[in-house]
Amino acid sequence: MNKVQYYGTGRRKSSIARVRLVPGDGQIIVNGKEVFDYLCKRTLEMIVKQPLMLTETEGRFNVICKVQGGGATGQAGAIRLGIARALIESDENLRPVLKSAGFLTRDPRMKERKKYGLRGARRSPQFSKR
Repeated sequence: MNKVQYYGTGRRKSSIARVRLVPGDGQIIVNGKEVFDYLCKRTLEMIVKQPLMLTETEGRFNVICKVQGGGATGQAGAIRLGIARALIESDENLRPVLKSAGFLTRDPRMKERKKYGLRGARRSPQFSKR
């Protein structure tokens, strides 16, 4: 039997999350583990659950996602964006609610590249008068 599935991709910093929403009882599985076992912080778990809580769809879908790259915070932000995009795919009427909360905006902040003549992106070598 073909189950209904909704897909969404989220990115933040250097993290990429591929999210799949499947009708279920509200489990969130990240890279084969429960969300808290993977991210290890309640604040990051809350960030991941925000779109579901806002749209009151917390117990309706199981969230299965694969995340790679970046750190824990970037991965949590990527998962949140992926869940929000998948929710819109499931129901277009949720778009205004998610957009006003800012869950559909991709965070453009990235690591700045190192420049020549400097020790980092902006850090210059130590200056000595003599």
